[in-house]
Amino acid sequence: QGQLVESGGGLVQPGGSLRLSCAASRSIFNLATMRWYRQVPGNEREWVATIGTGGGTYYSDSVKGRFTISRDNANSRMYLQMMSLKPEDTAVYYCNAMSTITAREYWGQGTQVTVSS
Repeated sequence: QGQLVESGGGLVQPGGSLRLSCAASRSIFNLATMRWYRQVPGNEREWVATIGTGGGTYYSDSVKGRFTISRDNANSRMYLQMMSLKPEDTAVYYCNAMSTITAREYWGQGTQVTVSS
């Protein structure tokens, strides 16, 4: 229903950078733990990073030190700054919101990131 909308994906060379954005409805965002996931066709969806309502951040080992998750509460947006990209980062990246009140989850439609020379 368009409550989470990702943008910013694309084609980038190895070693390059991209910034993904997730726009959320205000009714969801302010009380939600926000996460990024990614999925390669044929594989399970993989957790990438989390940011809590208070700004605490957590990363999977595969992206720690290269990716930075952030949130802009005033504008109901979440970001994923991706640096030093590798071909194995190629995937569809999904934005996820989980209400801290109801535990209801919301998903975006995904944005494709392709890392290739």
